[in-house]
Formats: sequence, structure tokens, C-alpha cells
Amino acid sequence: MTQHSMAQRANQAYRGAAVAVPPLKAVVMLHAGAITQLRRAIEAQEARRFEEGHECVVRATAILRGLSHYLDSGRGGALAERLFNTYNALVLAALRASGRPHAGVNLQRIIDGIAELREAWEFVETTARTAAPTASRRAE
Repeated sequence: MTQHSMAQRANQAYRGAAVAVPPLKAVVMLHAGAITQLRRAIEAQEARRFEEGHECVVRATAILRGLSHYLDSGRGGALAERLFNTYNALVLAALRASGRPHAGVNLQRIIDGIAELREAWEFVETTARTAAPTASRRAE
């Protein structure tokens, strides 16, 4: 599968998730999906299934690229720009690590970084969810 078709699939997955679940929940789920793919890549590479490991890395990076392309710099300003740069740095790091001698250690560091981002998005999602009922009660 080419990089372009993987990016298209990531965009379709994001759009599909955005329709099925609230957008912030979809963002959290996509981070979890990237983490799952990188964990599978580590397992595959440790089992010397390098092609499978690389495919998992490509899937994870497609998710991260999809997340970076849906940031709204008009609304998010400097934070959106920092997130964009962070996602792109994670993509490059994952691709560089793939198939290298210490790939497992490097991919685990990337997983840790994505997990921190996921936790931050979970906090935002929870805060928004709990604030919405309060705001609707005030409007009544």
C-alpha cells in the first residue's frame, strides 16, 4: 500500500470516527489506535517480522498525519502549530526507528509521547463533556 493510499485511509477513518462519535472522543480513539499499531510494530520486529513491523509503523504514522492535518490553526493558533510540529516529529521519529537495531526502545519512547498526548486529549474531552450539561442548564 502506498503512502498516499495510507493517508487517504487515515483521513477516511478520521471522518468516519467523527460521524460516529463526538470529535474529541474520536481524537482520543485515534491516538489509541496509533499506540496499538506501534506496539504491534515492536512485537513484529522482535519476532523478526520486519515487513509486518514496518506496515504497522506506516499505519501509525498515517493516523498521526491525519491528526495533524485536521488541526485548525485559525482557532488553535500557536497551540495548533505546536501540535502539528509534534505530530510530524513523531511521524519522522517512528519512520526512522523502524527496522533499526534499537527500534523497540525508540518506538516505546514514541508510544510514551503519544500516550501523554492522548491523556491530554482525554482531559479536554472529559472537561468538555462535563461542561456541556452545565452550560445547557444555564441557558434554560
